[in-house]
Amino acid sequence: MSAPPRRRKKQAEEPEHDNHERWLVTYADMLTLLMVLFIVMFAMSQVDEAKYHALKSGLADGFGAESSIMSGSTSVLADDLAEKGPEYVSTQAFQAMPADQQKLVMDAVTAEERRRQQAQYAEAEAEAKRLQAVRRELMKALRRAGLQHDVFTAIDERGLVVSLVSRHVVFEPNIARLSRRGERVVDTLAPVLREVTNALRIDGHTNQEPVKPKYFATDWDLSAARAVTVLRRLNEVDEVPKKRLSLSAFGHERPLIDPDVEGSQEINKRVDIVVLPETSFEATQLIDDVLSARPGGQG
Repeated sequence: MSAPPRRRKKQAEEPEHDNHERWLVTYADMLTLLMVLFIVMFAMSQVDEAKYHALKSGLADGFGAESSIMSGSTSVLADDLAEKGPEYVSTQAFQAMPADQQKLVMDAVTAEERRRQQAQYAEAEAEAKRLQAVRRELMKALRRAGLQHDVFTAIDERGLVVSLVSRHVVFEPNIARLSRRGERVVDTLAPVLREVTNALRIDGHTNQEPVKPKYFATDWDLSAARAVTVLRRLNEVDEVPKKRLSLSAFGHERPLIDPDVEGSQEINKRVDIVVLPETSFEATQLIDDVLSARPGGQG
């Protein structure tokens, strides 16, 4: 009896070899796509002006329209450049333009700048007129109370400045508390100030006497305390909304009149109520020019 055939020993299966460099394929594909993307973007940015105008004319003719219908493209470009400002166009790009396009761009920039200046001047003119109306109402109220000489008013780039001068003892020397007459002045102004929508800034000032205040560390402290006194009176007694109120302190640095003038110290010791303009910064700077150009000036 023959022996059974030997079974072949099953060969051990070799483990599959891992390809650790497969990521290179994905990376190379990504780089290729990026390169294609940049080539396409570069190609799109290079506009052949002659071909563009040929296409524009062809489309216009094809739709049976006058070529002038699409001629607005150049002026739209010029308007866009004017809106962004002349600095948007580099010198090199501007010089590369044909002369007629350069003129269009410069004309558009000039027209836009003129329009902005006119708009700012009109804004300043309207605000100056409104502040003058507020001043008339304030002076009318003061005259009714016989207090018109306790206040000096002016309109400048700060706005309408109502100065509570000390000719009739609004503040006593070294004191931040309003006198009885000073309280009457503030209370008389308040109803008009309450009706306007402008923000109000209260500026405190001292006179220029080279003497340290008796009850305060410096002139800054005394001027700030005087401003706080008027601000609190307007808010707590006269019900001017606190969100419209702010204050500044100037010590003796901003006299109203020349300190060398006799009697100036009584006037420079004061608090200013400033009705701030509701205009842009550029328009606010033009208010002085508007008033100077008017017959009668600030009157």
